[in-house]
Amino acid sequence: MKLRITILYIAFLLLAISANAQQNEDTLRRIPSSHFTIGGYGEAVYSRHMYSDNVFRYSFADRYADSRGHSQVDIPHMVIMMGYDFGHGWTMGSEIEFEHGGTECAVELESEETGEYEKEIERGGEVALEQFWIQKSWGRGLNLRMGHDVVPVGATNAAHLPSQYFGVYRPEGEATILPCTWHATGVSVWGRIGAWRYGVWLIPSLNSTLFSVSNWAGGASASPYEFTVANKLALASRMDYYVTQGVRIGVSGFVGNTFNNDIVTDEFSNKYSNVKALMLFGSIDFSIEKGRFTARGNLDYGHLNDAAKVSAYNSTLSNSSQSPYPHTLVGEEAVDAALELGWNWINPSSDKQFVTFARCDYYDSYIPVAGLTEYGWAKRMCWSVGANYRPVKEVILKAEVGMRQLQKQYNSEPWVALGVTYAGFSNRTRMTDSPLQYLK
Repeated sequence: MKLRITILYIAFLLLAISANAQQNEDTLRRIPSSHFTIGGYGEAVYSRHMYSDNVFRYSFADRYADSRGHSQVDIPHMVIMMGYDFGHGWTMGSEIEFEHGGTECAVELESEETGEYEKEIERGGEVALEQFWIQKSWGRGLNLRMGHDVVPVGATNAAHLPSQYFGVYRPEGEATILPCTWHATGVSVWGRIGAWRYGVWLIPSLNSTLFSVSNWAGGASASPYEFTVANKLALASRMDYYVTQGVRIGVSGFVGNTFNNDIVTDEFSNKYSNVKALMLFGSIDFSIEKGRFTARGNLDYGHLNDAAKVSAYNSTLSNSSQSPYPHTLVGEEAVDAALELGWNWINPSSDKQFVTFARCDYYDSYIPVAGLTEYGWAKRMCWSVGANYRPVKEVILKAEVGMRQLQKQYNSEPWVALGVTYAGFSNRTRMTDSPLQYLK
């Protein structure tokens, strides 16, 4: 209910501003429309999974070898972006994201249950504020940003709009082993100097209690509370070199201690007194867009010190039904390597495009400390081919068919997906060199 009221309020406010601007030319002069940017992106998807998604499909693979699978429709992301230029180098940017249709819940008075009030969850999904920052710029080469921002470590976090990858869903490997889209509250310095773009972020570190076998650090930036714990701080950085028009290579990384970065901490025992759980992550990625040809790729490696002790500690945490902890073993390392190639069959000078593509993505979310349990299904190779049709610059129709291959004792996981996406801004020039379109 609060969410609906908020949306109605925003819509009413925008209508009021618009009406007032039409009636009052002086107001229009004081608040030029060129200073305000609104935009966003979204995806609607149909997919058919021709395999079982049962939680025991890896433990008892034979039982699920002949599964008919299931179909689903989804709205993975729908994002509203707003920015404003206050003048004198001060700007604001914001982004609200609705994942999987947002959330719906209601309180109902049950007449058949002695008049009890019940809270009903009507729809899953998430609503998140992914960006809200204030920035001071002293020129293109030096900018100070304060607030909630995208952390562009890895290729996908730096280029997460649906127009920046060919697949119906975001690239699978990085979206598994890293938070995606990774966003955090902190302070950053960034700029563009010649062919180089740099950025350094000081942000809360990840939380080692939220690492898992299936996702490594994928869920470790989340907070189940109304705040994000910041007992530990971390550094993230990114450097991109624009070799020539349409050719870019980038490196990015993260370093930070992740243990005791939770409201539940090990303060009164000596068993884990020396545990830091230092996480080191490095990524190199590239993109080539020349004429009809496009190529993108990345190579990522992550290492977590004290992974065995983190695994032991996580097993002692509360396993209440309300507990946010996954309680699984934690890999000492995780890797991802991906490559996608595309060919545009329409004249590149046209806004219209018809691209056929192929993609491969190998990732391992759990490389354990020697002696700990192995989980072979954590190693996955995903192959896919498909097509993108862009009738206008902001809209893309996508189709993809793929296969996720695991070790031979597990069943392969084939799938097909169809999607319609958009990504656009009312004032493109004001958002140049912004993480709202980070690699543009």
